[in-house]
Amino acid sequence: MRDLGVIDDVTVTPASGMTALTGETGAGKTLLVEALGLLLGGRADPSTVRAGAAEALVEGRFVDPAAGEPAGETLLARSVAREGRSKAWVDGRMVPIGALAEVAGDLIELHGQHQHRSLVHSDAQRRALDLFAGIDLPLLGTARQHLRRLTDESEALGGDARQRAREVEMLRYQIEEIEGARIEDGDEDARLEVEEDRLAAAGAHREAAARALSALTGSDDDGALDRLADASAALAGREPLAAVDARVRSSMGELSDLATELRTVVETWEDDPQRLEEIRTRRQLFRQLERKYGATLSGVLSFAGEAHRRLAAIDHEDRRAVALDGEIGLARSALAQVESKVAAARREAAPRLARDVQSTLRGLAMGSARFSISVEGAGPADDVTFELAANTGEPLQPLAKAASGGELSRAMLALRLALTDAPGVMVFDEVDAGVGGTAAIAVGAALADLGHHSQVLVVTHLAQVAAQADHQLEVRKTESAGRTHAVVVPLDDEGRVVELSRMLSGRPDSASARRHARELLDGVHGAGVRK
Repeated sequence: MRDLGVIDDVTVTPASGMTALTGETGAGKTLLVEALGLLLGGRADPSTVRAGAAEALVEGRFVDPAAGEPAGETLLARSVAREGRSKAWVDGRMVPIGALAEVAGDLIELHGQHQHRSLVHSDAQRRALDLFAGIDLPLLGTARQHLRRLTDESEALGGDARQRAREVEMLRYQIEEIEGARIEDGDEDARLEVEEDRLAAAGAHREAAARALSALTGSDDDGALDRLADASAALAGREPLAAVDARVRSSMGELSDLATELRTVVETWEDDPQRLEEIRTRRQLFRQLERKYGATLSGVLSFAGEAHRRLAAIDHEDRRAVALDGEIGLARSALAQVESKVAAARREAAPRLARDVQSTLRGLAMGSARFSISVEGAGPADDVTFELAANTGEPLQPLAKAASGGELSRAMLALRLALTDAPGVMVFDEVDAGVGGTAAIAVGAALADLGHHSQVLVVTHLAQVAAQADHQLEVRKTESAGRTHAVVVPLDDEGRVVELSRMLSGRPDSASARRHARELLDGVHGAGVRK
């Protein structure tokens, strides 16, 4: 960590087991705890940035012993700017503060005056009780997921049976209307348009065809065909003009075909008012269908095909809906059975866990404390609440509201001793507040016991607690170049004797205090401390 309060640049590497963090009041121990709080997403206070620095930086490196390095390594970082926003990183990638807190929450648990993570939250309390009771949560999760999948599928079918019935009725009406028109194909309207135009002006068409026919055939040998015949006769037998003659003869053939077609029009095209009315009526029907179902006849026919497919799908959905109703009923029944077993297991385990915690609390200078676990709610009884009455005559209250900082830290310590799912790193600040003598020794022993399962860092003012740590770090203030700096010093055996003497009497050079300090260390660690 760098540029945080009196901390200039400090690296702390706690060893395994329990590590005691000690030092004079104001040396900077609380700043170390606050630094860990920043990694857990705690509030960033610009006023804590060291004077003269633009920002404070906290970095944490966590290694999962089971996975090793680098696979099991997680790097967390948080900066606090004197001006501007706080920033966070996970494994070198910038992330939102909430994402940092989520990752850190699985790695470290912090208990102090204003930081009580994890077990004060209802969800975490429920998980802790389930772990203590050995409840088969995957079975409950599987049953819930199965029911959710079935209900999601049912909702995706598009409404209830009445809605589908109304849709079927509408689709059948639309199909009947389209198929009732007996549309031949998408080009029928174009063909009828040509026929309608012919019938609407049949007389005028015949008259025009007759004039054109007269121009081609004429009378008294003055028609176009007669003139072309004269031209061909004039060219016949003249070899240099053979090609021109051939073209004239070709034109005569084409005009002869045209004359035949025109003669057919003149002789066969008759007025047919009935057929004309039929065509106009049918084309009007086409317009009505196109307004409803598509811009063209092809679009109308496509709509009918889609309606047929939707009808088939609804028929399948109806059959599936009936089957789903039965499956959902069975799934609900199965879930209810699993939830009933979970609820029973939770209610059976709650008093046992509460007794274990309460018994431990009474050995941690909370002799009058009462601890209870409330298990409420329908189904699996998900509403789990840890409750504490720290003193005689006080009512049971939810854990976070029922105790002072030190009492709550001890409650967390007692809970962690009863459970086996502690995170890899646990930090306790003020866990020894308000205790001394035998109770302090009990607190230290409990913390040391917890250190067998997790890496435990304890900020303490009590020699009885610090003596039971596997390792001890002293936070000291030093001055150089007119500035105050905090340093963290690992203590060897003799250094621990001196620091414990200070903690016992305020006089690290006191012979009697040193004897007492050695007795404390020998009582925990054997005769390995120098006399």
